[in-house]
Amino acid sequence: MNYRPEQTVAVRALRNAAPYIRMYKGKVFVIKVGGALFADVGATKALMEQVAILHQVGVRVVLVHGGGPQLNEMQQSLGIEPKMIEGRRVTDEKTVDITVMVLNGLLNTRLLGICREMGIDAVGISGVDGGLIHAHKRAPVRLSDGSVVDYGQVGDVDGVDTDVLRKLLDGAYMPIVSPLSCDSSGVILNINADTVAARIGAALGAEKLLLCTGAPGILQKLDDPSSLVSYTDLNGLKQLQESGSFADGMLPKASAIEAAIRGGVRRVHVISYRAQDALLAEIFTNEGTGTLIVADVKALSAAEQHPSATGGGVAQGSGR
Repeated sequence: MNYRPEQTVAVRALRNAAPYIRMYKGKVFVIKVGGALFADVGATKALMEQVAILHQVGVRVVLVHGGGPQLNEMQQSLGIEPKMIEGRRVTDEKTVDITVMVLNGLLNTRLLGICREMGIDAVGISGVDGGLIHAHKRAPVRLSDGSVVDYGQVGDVDGVDTDVLRKLLDGAYMPIVSPLSCDSSGVILNINADTVAARIGAALGAEKLLLCTGAPGILQKLDDPSSLVSYTDLNGLKQLQESGSFADGMLPKASAIEAAIRGGVRRVHVISYRAQDALLAEIFTNEGTGTLIVADVKALSAAEQHPSATGGGVAQGSGR
């Protein structure tokens, strides 16, 4: 029997993916998506289709979402001008109410609706639910220019109690997590979604943390997509930050990446939600599509390194 060309391609793809499926079945992946994704319904559904495939082949997915653009839009519609400092939102009492409405209500529920369409049994929660995220209000912070800023009802994470997540995962449910929590007095706190994803990944001993962004990955030059860093480690990440490669929005991501790896997450990936099938390509192909960050590139095998690539190379044969 002769296969048609499209059948041959499909069969080859399945065979190539099979080793990765065996490798990752039963492992925990934490995937973080930012609010910019939700502005494009097509891109949102395309990414969630990829998440559905991971869920269906046995990867234990925890999805953490942000919602910055939607928060900005809602604040502005109510006559409140959003205030961001070094990539982090200042959250006063009015803003925190809006944050709860947008993150826990609008976006979390929309994602649950898409999951139902994709046949995923998903449960929406926040850091408040089941005591998932323990946090306290951030103290005033002194910035590099010497000024002091009070971020308001913004939280710093004290710890993560993964009991509620493990129960959901053991029941074959996919948790969709909004990055809100509260302090011991029940005061609602807004927490950066990258930070929440990193801490959850570390607490669960996740195999991977995947940060889905509008950029193709980490760029050595901010406005030059051809300067994509294919892989790097914590030292390389520090050098990139010191050289000015990170704009404000990337600063919290860099901190989250370091916290995740130091907390025990094996690999962190920064990928674009705009690139077709980027999530699956990053996981189920040798080459990947974005930036891979590990604790130390010396631990990568020779086959995983390609010296001609920007920032260290392209991971080959590694189960990116």
